[in-house]
Formats: sequence, C-alpha cells, structure tokens
Amino acid sequence: MMKTILHISKYYYPDLGGIETVAMYLAEGMKNYRNIVICFATDKMYSEEDIHGVTVYRVPADFSFMSQDVAFSYRKILKQVLQQEKPDAVHVHLPNPFVYPLVCSCVSRETKVVLHWHSDIHSKGLMYWLVKPFETAILKRADVIISTSPNYIPDSKPLQRFIDKVRVAQNGIISKRFDLQEGDEEKIREIREHYKGKTIVFTCGRHIPYKGLDNLIKADAFIKGDCVILIGGKGPIDKELKAIPHSDRVKFLGRLLDDSLRHYLYAADIFAFPSNTKAEAFGIALAEAMYCNCAPISHTIEGSGVNWVSVDKETGIVVPLNDIKAFAEAIDTLICDENLRKTYAEAARNRILENFTKEKAVAVMNEIYDENLA
Repeated sequence: MMKTILHISKYYYPDLGGIETVAMYLAEGMKNYRNIVICFATDKMYSEEDIHGVTVYRVPADFSFMSQDVAFSYRKILKQVLQQEKPDAVHVHLPNPFVYPLVCSCVSRETKVVLHWHSDIHSKGLMYWLVKPFETAILKRADVIISTSPNYIPDSKPLQRFIDKVRVAQNGIISKRFDLQEGDEEKIREIREHYKGKTIVFTCGRHIPYKGLDNLIKADAFIKGDCVILIGGKGPIDKELKAIPHSDRVKFLGRLLDDSLRHYLYAADIFAFPSNTKAEAFGIALAEAMYCNCAPISHTIEGSGVNWVSVDKETGIVVPLNDIKAFAEAIDTLICDENLRKTYAEAARNRILENFTKEKAVAVMNEIYDENLA
C-alpha cells in the first residue's frame, strides 16, 4: 500500500516563494508516495482542493504577527487531517514557528517527522526568544532534519545538538521554466540590440537589504569596462536603491514576469549575485541564472549554500564579502575576457544540470524517505 506524506508548508501553489516551490515539486514529484499538503490560506477562506493530483488543505489565518500567520482553527484542522489521512510521515517546511508546538502535540509517535530546514530564524530579538523552546522541541521530535546544503550545517547553531539526524537534500530549479521557447530568440536579440552591444550585467530579486543590491550599484563607480547594469525586481528599499547610482548605466527594470525574466537571463552576459548574509540560504535565483548560460559573480558567505551552488574559478568568480571594489574588478575581468566568460557560463549550466534540478532534488529526497519509511 502506498505510504502518505503530509507536507506542512506556510503557503502553497499558486502562492509561490522559494519554500513553496520546493514544497510543490516534492509533493508533485515524489510519486512513490501519496502527498498531501496543509498550509495557510491567503484569501482568509478555508478550502480543500486538488492541485495537480495533490490534496491541499488551506487554513485561514486570523492575524499576522511579525510576518508569522496565526490561525485559531489550525490545531483542530490539523488533527482532523491527521485522523482522516493517517500520514506515515509529516514533512515540515521551516521556518514556520506557529506550527512547531502543534506538530509536537498532535502528531503521534508512530508517525515520522521530517524537518526541512530551509533556513534559521534570523530574528534574534523577542520573537526568537519566544520561539526557541518550541524550535528545540520540534528538533528533538524530528526523525530526520534536511539541510539544503552541506555549507549551512556547521554555522547553524540550532542544528548543532541534533547533527546526527541531519541529511543534505539540495534545492532544485524547475528547469522547464527556463528552457527557450518559440519566439524567445527574437526577444533576446531585441534586448541586446536595445543596449547596443554593451556587456549586460543582470540581477533580479526582491529588493531587501540582504540581497546586497546597494553594493552592486556602488560597484558601478569602479567598473572600467563598457557595460550596462540591469536590476530586476521590486521591494521595500526601492527608493533608497534608486538614489545610489553613480551613472546612467544602472537601469531598474521593475518586477519581471516569468517570460521576461527568462529573456533577460539569456540576454545577459554576467549574472551579479551580491547577496551578503546567511539569510540567502541557498541561491535559487543564482542557480536559475547559471542554467541560462550566465557567468555568475557572487560573494563568499560563511554558512550559506551560495558557495556550494557556484564554485570560485570553476563556474564563476567569488569575491570577499562586501568588497565592492573586488566585485567591480570581477565584472571587469569578465567584460574583458569573453572566452573566460563563456567557459564559466558553460560550466555553470553543467553544474546545475548535474546537481540542482528539481529532478535531482526529488531523487535525493526519495532516497531519504525510502531509508526512513522502509
């Protein structure tokens, strides 16, 4: 009889972020198991629906506190789902601290608990002080803890006491979203022609502090080569970022939909990934750019999977953390050396194909479940 996995994710498709994407491709891709999902509803309405063969229970939140949804009905609905579906394993995508005590109190000892440790909680104030006992409790309860990279484990303080339970299962990109489609070549050519043959340095992501976009913009003052710096995305620090540029070669593109993002990635010569804290736990946007034949430049970030995704002098250039001049010099190196740029781009794409597609990620997770649910 097929065994059942209940995924507990903060949100789920069509609400998509990094964690939600991982939850979706695991639930849809682990076909040796029956997968179901419980998550928060963003429209404040309870629902049960089938999405691509996955049963999804959505619980309406009553309010949000410090970016964490809270639902008074969650415990009741979780118990009902557990009783009705009788899962063999509960797969909790973290961080999502509201559900920690609910999992510990509602899930039976006969049910395996798998924690998918996407990242630490980076708030160290009152919020973390309140959450820490529940975080420790769920770590004790876990049968397996999944880290998304080997780099993350040594620097994650919460994981150190439970290191014997930790396994590595990489994140993966949904590569078909970034495969060239009919009409793409014309759009890509139009972008390149618009910037008159200049080397295109591209980045895209939410405009928040740890993405390091301010450093990339400041690096413009030290770049000697002929290039244009294109910045996609939006976010709460837009105004501050737009006040920084040293020259008019820094262009803000705004939010890019999937097709436009793909066009800019393939049009770009260099992908700048200036994230500068461990809050960038893995670097999915970096992996997507590498798949699209961009030569990447990134920072050394201790305890982050970024330096596992792109390897210095193998798939791209990695510069010291927050060294703006070094970032500019790396851009100049790739502007001046087209052969090196192409060598890195080819190696970068191959690294993603060999290690960081959703198919590779699902295969590793299947192995972990086969071992623990045998």
